[in-house]
Amino acid sequence: MAAAEPKPPAGADAARRLAGGCWSALWDYETPKVIVVKNRRLGVVYRAVQLLILLYFVWYVFIVQKSYQDSETGPESSVITKVKGITYSEHKVWDVEEYVKPPESVRVSNATCDVDEDCVSGQLDMLGNGLRTGRCVPYYQGSAKTCEVSGWCPVEDGASVSQFLGKMAPNFTILIKNSIHYPKFQFSKGNIEHRKDGYLKHCTFDEVSDLYCPIFKLGFIVEQAGENFTELAHTGGVIGVVINWDCDLDLPASKCNPKYSFRRLDPKHVPASSGYNFRFAKYYKTNNSTTRTLIKAYGIRIDVIVHGQAGKFSLIPTIINLATALTSIGVGSFLCDWILLTFMNKNKVYSHKKFDKVCAPRHSPGSWPVTLALVLGQAPPPAPPCPADPSQACQALAVPPPPKQMVDTPASEPPWQDSTLADPRGLAQL
Repeated sequence: MAAAEPKPPAGADAARRLAGGCWSALWDYETPKVIVVKNRRLGVVYRAVQLLILLYFVWYVFIVQKSYQDSETGPESSVITKVKGITYSEHKVWDVEEYVKPPESVRVSNATCDVDEDCVSGQLDMLGNGLRTGRCVPYYQGSAKTCEVSGWCPVEDGASVSQFLGKMAPNFTILIKNSIHYPKFQFSKGNIEHRKDGYLKHCTFDEVSDLYCPIFKLGFIVEQAGENFTELAHTGGVIGVVINWDCDLDLPASKCNPKYSFRRLDPKHVPASSGYNFRFAKYYKTNNSTTRTLIKAYGIRIDVIVHGQAGKFSLIPTIINLATALTSIGVGSFLCDWILLTFMNKNKVYSHKKFDKVCAPRHSPGSWPVTLALVLGQAPPPAPPCPADPSQACQALAVPPPPKQMVDTPASEPPWQDSTLADPRGLAQL
């Protein structure tokens, strides 16, 4: 007699069946169930939501925001300014070298004294007028005494006559030369038109005809900022010149143009240190003595602020935003499903049509839950009961009872063999 071939372990065979079932399930395709609901009002809501979402993405996201482009903000920028003009006051003529300066009391609260011991020699008061000598001397007015300091005499007292340079100052011209660079796109441009016919010598800025002539009259800048030149010149102030470079690099470079705006930057209604002023001195010698003229100047400070952004078509943001748009259209289906299941009169009917409840059959030995239970060394999971109401959307798989057998089932066989293997054609019936 031929020797019986050894049978593979039951666990290994079950593991192979499990792996094969998982591999086969990996390539299954699942499709959602589609139900057509004949309801005019619900259809109008569905299409209206889709239309709003579509308009949002087409008009705002792609046209206004230009989300199909790769963008860069904050260009690299340089600014050079130059002032030209001549004016005069009551006593002299002023040119550029005298009225264009870089930004830069008699009463000191803790300077009163009675004796010399109240004044510490060598002490420097940051709000005072010089270095203390250690002497307590009478004040030049009244009977009070004050600490003597080593400094310039006389100190500033505010009694000098103010000389107003505003007669011709509105016609002063300011050249604002600006260039920008976007390193991501290797794009550079400036706000001056390069011409060889002496164009800059006789032009002034005009937004329509002379956009690339950045020579501004001081009076024009103040007027565009909404200020009165005479009042501003007396108290001083800070005016901001904002240059904005918003460039669509999908278009020609000639379409990338600067846009200018003007506004006052300092709070003119705040009483504490309002306006703008600074002090500077002119030194000279008289009879071998060094003297100086201290000038407190009220002026108009010009701050140039440059900002902008550039964009150019890129495939990655285009794909991302298109995918977001297509996904967002599904919000209409979610909203209409919620209305159907919540507010419609026949919501239960729709619920039965949309959701099918299927009762699981008794597991065959080849099914993957039974196989998994065998691999783990557990009993097969029992089949869930099926509702008795036949009107519900539930389908049960009926398994006929196992046939009577004359031979006892061996104890080593699994308990499921007495039903399924004995009647392989006992298929489930709906």
